[in-house]
Parts: sequence; structure tokens; C-alpha cells
Amino acid sequence: MNKTFGIFMAASFISLTSFSKPVQDDDSLQWFKKTTSVIAHQLNKAAATYTPGQNPRSVNPDGKVRFAAYKDWTTGFFPGALWYGYELTGDKKLAERAKSFTLALDSVRYLKNTHDLGFMLYCSYGNAYRITGDKAYLPALADGAQHLYARFSPKVGVIRSWDFGPWHYPVIIDNMMNLEYLYWAAKEFDKPAYIYAASTHANTTLKNHYRKDHSSYHVVDYDPATGKVLRKATHQGVTDESAWARGQAWGLYGYTMCYANTKNANFIAQAERIASFIMNHPRMPKDKIPVWDFDVHNALDVEERAPRDASAAAVIASALLELSTQVKDGRKYLSYAEEILKSLSSDAYLAKPDENSFFILKHSVGAFLYNSEIDTPLDYADYYYLEALKRYAAIKKTNLPKI
Repeated sequence: MNKTFGIFMAASFISLTSFSKPVQDDDSLQWFKKTTSVIAHQLNKAAATYTPGQNPRSVNPDGKVRFAAYKDWTTGFFPGALWYGYELTGDKKLAERAKSFTLALDSVRYLKNTHDLGFMLYCSYGNAYRITGDKAYLPALADGAQHLYARFSPKVGVIRSWDFGPWHYPVIIDNMMNLEYLYWAAKEFDKPAYIYAASTHANTTLKNHYRKDHSSYHVVDYDPATGKVLRKATHQGVTDESAWARGQAWGLYGYTMCYANTKNANFIAQAERIASFIMNHPRMPKDKIPVWDFDVHNALDVEERAPRDASAAAVIASALLELSTQVKDGRKYLSYAEEILKSLSSDAYLAKPDENSFFILKHSVGAFLYNSEIDTPLDYADYYYLEALKRYAAIKKTNLPKI
């Protein structure tokens, strides 16, 4: 989700020239060309079918599309996917439609009861501003960042996640993803306090969310008065002690991004430890698309039948591609991410044109324990898949369309 893509792309070209090759000259990368064709088709069909302000989120068991209204935590992903689709294909219709779907989310700027403003605003408005330079997108981004920062407690050292449930001061590993919004906003709006909040949150999470094997808890509940850890638990994983796949992906992405913004050595070290946990996990399937929880077999004894989570794989791929540009031995991360992208771009996971309710990827899992969004397309799977493809193209030096 790194929106300072020009800087990233330049760094990619410098650090990886020894093992990069232009996509257009490499016959082994025909899968990439095929994928971009499917992307352009599906996104154009989706944008023409659905209405701004009611963004496609997933598909229900009855085959009907589940929509995300502006208060839904996933609402920014479809506009963001349209912006990424425009960058990957150069299709100006996608840019026009991305603008319409983005501006329909203006009311998100007033929300104060969610930590997901990075997902909601930075993925939509942030991409819009990065690509177009249109300052009309900035007021909403300024308001959202201010409200996200307001959820930071110096006493606890973290940004509060939820305002619901039996928790005292809950923080979920997902919250690492929203820190990028604060890092960007700190520079854009001259708010150094935002950097302090983001880095403090990352440090506190590193201390309290991670086990000795470098897997992550999903939820840590704090005492808001003292900052003491009250409970380590899950809301998504199969057990409190299990390794929920997308949670591991959020952490990998988060610490890689935090390092890119701060150059804090502790953050890149943590990112590499998480990457090692994921990449060397004995229960990672051969195609590198994890089941929804790495420990599902311990509780359910259905490892072979447990649904895969393409959304976790897409986030992992995007994170590893970024990580490959931040360390000296980045080849192993690039190679692993390439394997993931090839799997996601195969017929097993990539939708055929006009199918899958115009989503791009199949076979993701939202919340298995709540029988919600199981083995279905998801808007954030598509978003991070497209982001990963963009990062991959930059590293491989393909000639992306001039826009």
C-alpha cells in the first residue's frame, strides 16, 4: 500500500538490477500480460455494473454481491483497485470511474469511531491524490488522518482498534496497516506527532503481539489507565494461540512499511522474522496460498478441506516484494512473491472474464469462525493483488503505460 510509488520504483531499479529483466522481453512472464488483460476487463465491467457509494465487497452464498457502504472498513478497496488498474493498464476509463467511486466516499472523512481510516481513505483518496496530484482530494485525507491520530493513547502506546465488544482497549494486528496513512499525512500536512504515534504503535505491537516463533496474536487488550496487557486473544483465528493467516500477512506488510518510512532497524528485523515464519512454515501449501489459519488442523482436523485465503496470499506477496527492495539478500523474497503471484494468476484463482461477479480473484476467507465470506472473492484480495503486480512490474522493469 506504499503510495510514494515513484520513490519505491526508483529504489527497486537500483537495488535489483542484478536480477531484473524487462517483462516485455521475458517469455516466461506471459502470465503477467494475460493477467493485466483480465484485470482491465473485470474492473471495467464492475465499475459499469455497480454504483459509487455501494462498492462490491464479496459474494454471498446465494450468489448475490455483498456491498460495502461508506462506513464499511473495506469501502476504500474497490476505488483503490480501479486506480491500480488504471496504472497497470493505462485505461483512462478506469481512471474516470475510479474518481467517481472515490468521491462517493467523502463522508468517511467525518468518521471517528474506527481505526480503519487508512483502508477506507488512504487506499481510495490516497491513491487518487498520488496519481493525479489533484489537491481536491486533500481535505478528506487531512480530516481522516486527524481522526485516526485522535485514537492514539500515549499512556497505552497504541491506536485503539475497536469501540465495540467486551474489550477495555483492544488493538488488532490489522491496525499495523493503517500506520502508513499517518506516516504519509505527517509529511503532507506537517504533523510530526503523527510519526510519533505510528512508530510508538509499531513498537508497542512488536513487544506485545508476537510470540517466540514470531507468529502474531490477533487481539491484545490493554488497560487504558496503565497500558498493562490484560489479555491476548483472537477474534478471527481458530484459537487464541493460533496463527491466523491474514494476521501474519498484516504484520509482515506493516513492519516492512514502517521500516520504509523510518529506517528503524528493529522494524526490518521484525519483518524478516515474520517472513521466515511464513515462508518456512511446514503447513504452507505447495502453491504458496495459505489456508485461512496455519493451525486450523489442530482444532478442526480438516487441513485438506480447509479453505484457502487468497487475500492473505496477496498481502504477503505485496509485502515480500517491498521487503525485497529493502534488504541486501532480497532475491529470496522476490522469488517467493513471484511464486505466489503465478499461483494467484493461474486458473485456480484468477477469474475468467465476466465470471466471479466481476471480481478478479477467487477463493478468499473473510471471517471463518462467524461463517462469513468463506471461499469467496474479496475486494481487499483484489486490491493487494493489483498492488503486488504493480510492485512486481517495477522490480522487473516492465514498461507500464505512461499516464
